[in-house]
Amino acid sequence: MLVFFYDKTFEGLLTAVFDAYSRKTFPDRLLGIGEIAPMFMTEEYTVTTAEDKSARVWKSLENKMSKLARNMLTYTWLSEAEGSDELLFRYIKKTFDSKVSIETNFADIDVLEVHQLAKKVSHEKHYIIQFVRFQKAADDIFFAPISPQYNALPLAVEHFKDRFSDQKWVIYDIKRKYGYYYDLDTMVEMTLDNDEHLLSGKLDEKLMADDEKLFQELWKGYFKSMTIKERINLKLQRQHMPRRFWKYLTEKQ
Repeated sequence: MLVFFYDKTFEGLLTAVFDAYSRKTFPDRLLGIGEIAPMFMTEEYTVTTAEDKSARVWKSLENKMSKLARNMLTYTWLSEAEGSDELLFRYIKKTFDSKVSIETNFADIDVLEVHQLAKKVSHEKHYIIQFVRFQKAADDIFFAPISPQYNALPLAVEHFKDRFSDQKWVIYDIKRKYGYYYDLDTMVEMTLDNDEHLLSGKLDEKLMADDEKLFQELWKGYFKSMTIKERINLKLQRQHMPRRFWKYLTEKQ
């Protein structure tokens, strides 16, 4: 059994593809550097991530695949599903080895699984866009904590940059401990030294702007006044608004 060890980055995965074709040997397993090797490993190779190699592989994929299919590769990577890197490696190898496009060959289990994973991540991207709720902090920065099922924040964040370009904001993924900060000019990835206080889904009242609590109460009052109790359908709510987002919604508190 041949095992490739790499740094668990997308660029590292593309470099692994490059090295496999250069060596003319293809891995049976892909593992992160430092992970325990399987008992039946007979050979190992450590991939050194190289930007030029990953760029060449991506450029080759641009010539072999549609933009939609390349997006599906990115979405599948962001799914963080167990074995998704090995799935992508197989998919990319099949793409290069085939004389015709494999994008719609759903009889192939790898093609089907990539399509299904990408679709789930795409849904999560739209959930983030729909259900992010900003809270105004004392320093006039609008803050929104989230914890999506898939790592879809990088796919959704451009929407907020375009939609809320006139205010400073932070959207922070509590589950993965990173987020994005927009300062009216540029958007940068950031982390917080201490994010334990965000687990409740709300800013501490001491960190809120003076008028934020009032706005939240007004919104909850409006939501309550518009609700017809006899028509409440929790099953339908959960179908269109996954419960994992509820703790971030002011109106659901």
